[in-house]
Amino acid sequence: MFDKGSELGDALASAEARAVLERHLPGLVSSPMLAQLLGVRLGQVVMINPATRDDEQMLATLWAELAVVSDGGAPKEYGAAIEPDPDYESESVARGSASVRLPSPTPRWGVVEVALEGPSHGNPFVDVELTATFRHAGEAGTGRSLEVGGFYDGDGRYLLRMLAEDEGEWSFTTRSTARSLDGLSGTIEVTAPEAGTHGPVHVDGFHFAHADGTRHRPLGTTAYAWTNQGTRLEEETLATLAEAPFTKMRMCVFPKSYLYNSNEPDIYAFEGSPSEGWDFTRFDVRFFQHLEQRIAELGRLGIQADLILFHPYDRWGFADMGPAVDDRYLQYIVRRLAAHANIWWSMANEYDLLWGKTVDDWERLAAVVGANDPHGHLNSIHNCLAFYDYSKPWITHCSTQRLDVYRTAENTDAWREQWGKPIVIDECAYEGDIDQGWGNVTGEELTRRFWEGAVRGGYVGHGETYLNDEEELWWAKGGRLIGSSPERIRFLESVLAESPTGVLDPLPSEWDVPWGGVANQYLIGYFGFNRPSFRTVVLPEGEYHVDVIDTWNMTVDRLSGVHSGVVRVPLPARQYMAVRLVAAEAVPAAASIEEENA
Repeated sequence: MFDKGSELGDALASAEARAVLERHLPGLVSSPMLAQLLGVRLGQVVMINPATRDDEQMLATLWAELAVVSDGGAPKEYGAAIEPDPDYESESVARGSASVRLPSPTPRWGVVEVALEGPSHGNPFVDVELTATFRHAGEAGTGRSLEVGGFYDGDGRYLLRMLAEDEGEWSFTTRSTARSLDGLSGTIEVTAPEAGTHGPVHVDGFHFAHADGTRHRPLGTTAYAWTNQGTRLEEETLATLAEAPFTKMRMCVFPKSYLYNSNEPDIYAFEGSPSEGWDFTRFDVRFFQHLEQRIAELGRLGIQADLILFHPYDRWGFADMGPAVDDRYLQYIVRRLAAHANIWWSMANEYDLLWGKTVDDWERLAAVVGANDPHGHLNSIHNCLAFYDYSKPWITHCSTQRLDVYRTAENTDAWREQWGKPIVIDECAYEGDIDQGWGNVTGEELTRRFWEGAVRGGYVGHGETYLNDEEELWWAKGGRLIGSSPERIRFLESVLAESPTGVLDPLPSEWDVPWGGVANQYLIGYFGFNRPSFRTVVLPEGEYHVDVIDTWNMTVDRLSGVHSGVVRVPLPARQYMAVRLVAAEAVPAAASIEEENA
């Protein structure tokens, strides 16, 4: 049983006890303090809020109900899976009789969309299954085929979408439980890519590249609920991103209930309402049409959409819909969005706070995503208290959050060795001034963490939490950026881009200075919060130009001459400095100290 001496985390791990807590303490699970309270005893938890502390009748009922809960608790009842109806259309309907609208020639890396006008009776979201095989002839027998799942878009309209991965002619043939949609066929043409498009991002060792080989550096930002804010704020967010240095945006599908996230969105993913409940068998297609519009707009800005499929900060019931609904939702959204070149999947933000889901559930859900994504987009899962097992084969890269208030980016190289995959520290704290420790670091500190991660061969994510009267914090809702770190992140991006490989990897380091780059070609040592007035540097074999980089003031000063052996590098005794060594035969543009002084 559970009583005043039981820990909150243990109670939340029991379905029955969790239901009791949610009934009597409805704001507890979505509390911003939840992570800090998991080890606190229930008797202390109820004393935190005066409204619960002084409600003697409620507390008496709470303890009485918890006292009869067994440690495991009865599992929550969920609806069963709904199989497509094989008799959805009668035999009087001719097979392949639906009308087909083919797309005009589609540029490579664009979205191929085949539209079918078909039946709308019953509930096509669950009654009808639609798939198609797309075949590309290729040259000299090099063709291939893709299995693509279709989806219902409302008003009798069914869509099949494919990312145009290869130029040339593609043919398709459909299969469906609806007779009119079964056996349809056609051909589509994929043309040369549009200027500036590079295709989806894939893993390249410990780093990333686009399908055409162009290097991708995921210097990302976070605006969790930006697509649920309405036209004015969403358009302001896009305008801000157009001028910002970020190449990836972490964002949720579902709205968020948390600090500074109390507003209701205009539309939801399912038909229904917060007051009357949801019909989890029917999607509101307007919600998904809006979401994919915003993802396409990010793509035109050259920004990857790192889409968070589940999160725990929920007051609408979307975090715990049950396995059948979870699976159906994932199938639907992945089929809709996998054709976008700029999509990444994130199974969850803080997966370990979604109490209703076990590791086995996450493995099943990841398999659903993989089965419905013919293009194999990047996929990961983000933690709060403990890492997921990032060695799982479906995980392409490690999406991590800090496990220590101060030390996070400094672990990048160790995590690379541990997991053997790219490290993306999507949440290391945010630049801002709110009362939470994760949301009030300075611009200097956030920039330092970016550099610490970069020289160790990884990537750190940005967020901003400056409070304003409208409670429009970038990390939650987007809008405007006012912090000092984005321009410094842009400067870091330029330094990374000058590497011969376009990235940095860990190099043999000193006890007080991490070094990263490309061995014997391009080496950076970062001093962080230390502030030496000089550094004696032992150079690798060969001749090097030596640069002094002020990562905060965004300057690069080159020592005169070419150096070999040992060099004494003068430094300004300021924090956030770095030294760069560039092999003399490959010299990026940088003004010398003498030129700057002149």
